Amino acid sequence: MTHPDTRLAKPRTANDLPRHAKIRQMNRGGYDRDLAYGILDAGLVAHVGFIQDNRPMVIPMAYARIGDRIYIHGASTTRIIKANSAGVPASLTVTLVDGIVVARSAFHHSMNYRCVVLHGTAHLVDDPAEQTDALAAITDHLLPGRWSECRDMTPKELKATGVLVMDIDHASTKVRTGGPVDDKDDLGSDIWAGVVPVVTALGQPFSASDVPDRSPVPPSVPAARKKFI
Repeated sequence: MTHPDTRLAKPRTANDLPRHAKIRQMNRGGYDRDLAYGILDAGLVAHVGFIQDNRPMVIPMAYARIGDRIYIHGASTTRIIKANSAGVPASLTVTLVDGIVVARSAFHHSMNYRCVVLHGTAHLVDDPAEQTDALAAITDHLLPGRWSECRDMTPKELKATGVLVMDIDHASTKVRTGGPVDDKDDLGSDIWAGVVPVVTALGQPFSASDVPDRSPVPPSVPAARKKFI
């Protein structure tokens, strides 16, 4: 099953958006879909927000993007899966931290980061083929090519796994780069200022105790490490 990348049109102005999807302060913000999708494709964990029993809930989850859709999965008995099968307004955020910005005053300390916020309606995937495609995409998002390295999922495993799909109705981004923005009077003082890079990397893999010595590390592992080089 294929899912075309429809690339919804970028809004011309904030007036084209519902209130909940507008960026409150446009400094460093934007609605560029390509930038948003680049951040999504580079991230590993999404924080998914929804309403449960009239309470806000935010759950960290693995995910994958296929075109203009985001897929998340969990045990079919969990709240986010079980309670939202018919469709629920949802928000999803992915943040990549690139550095700690150290200023001469505590007030001006900041972070360099790339963040995307999505809004849409999430509902349960009930088509078996789409469910399998989604699980393959989520697996390969973490370790590219890993799905084909694994044995086939059993019917019991598929039944125990629920998949939600969220059509990306609205996407916004915020990005900060560069050094500290200090007050003019603080420039040239003896207080150190600069940027401390934050680096995401995958370490050297180690095998489970029962893996035979003849079993090499699969290609999906170095493929995943390349995402962070």
